[in-house]
Amino acid sequence: MASQAKRRALGSRHPRPLVARVKKEEEEREEATEEDTDESGGSDEEDEEDELVNQLFLKAPVNVAELAAILAQQSPIGSVIQQTDVPEESDEEDGEEEEIFGFISLLNLTERKGTECAEQIKELILSLCEKNCEQSMAEQLEKLLNDPTKPVGFLLSERFINVPPQIALPMHQQLQKELKEARQANQPCGKCSYYLMISKTYQEAPRNSRKKGNGSQKEELMFANAEEEFFYEEALLRFSYSVQEESDTALGGRWSFDDAPMKPLRTVMLIPASKMSAVMDTLKEYLSI
Repeated sequence: MASQAKRRALGSRHPRPLVARVKKEEEEREEATEEDTDESGGSDEEDEEDELVNQLFLKAPVNVAELAAILAQQSPIGSVIQQTDVPEESDEEDGEEEEIFGFISLLNLTERKGTECAEQIKELILSLCEKNCEQSMAEQLEKLLNDPTKPVGFLLSERFINVPPQIALPMHQQLQKELKEARQANQPCGKCSYYLMISKTYQEAPRNSRKKGNGSQKEELMFANAEEEFFYEEALLRFSYSVQEESDTALGGRWSFDDAPMKPLRTVMLIPASKMSAVMDTLKEYLSI
């Protein structure tokens, strides 16, 4: 069961000046290609995306470095959130990489079939589905993920927890525009019949004082990125799994919800491409400033 207080949850955060602006990865990529060929073998942008993706997968066996490298080099799909207004008295050196506060991108799992990270993501999702869902759902998901005639895009939208949800609207709008342009140019990266998402979610952990009779009642599912609830509502398939033993992030421990302990989860969703226009309309309704 997902949270019903959407307006309250989304409206409780407001954009801060100078926090972030959607900035195309492509604008930074040309400079990164020339400047970041040192012995480290990777750009600062890749490292920062790597860190954000790690927060999603935690200890799961996914080659996050390869995934981040593909996303950073992928053109023209993807945007990053960076602070763009720097005070004149700033001591930052010219050409220094600006910090990334978040990003949005898409990895076409069907197009990238055979790459280690794409195969690991599919294997991970299928194994978790088998452990947490009915066999019929696991079989349906396996069929959809392996159907070459209906490509699946892995949609990633990650940001630091203090970045307000309103930034998600222009990011998703830009991504959908880029995917449309890629389809028009007959580029396989833009052709998706389904979108796969993994969201950072959490539930209130059971309290010892609760009566056993309430044990069968489902706990409310809450989203770290509040706007992802709208994708959840349009998903064809969806399930959650616990990352209690893996998580060392702010989504574990105690939050400010009456100091109730929160159980960290990951929620997997498969959204038909035909539902994305409805999702975008809902995003505009709740996130427009």
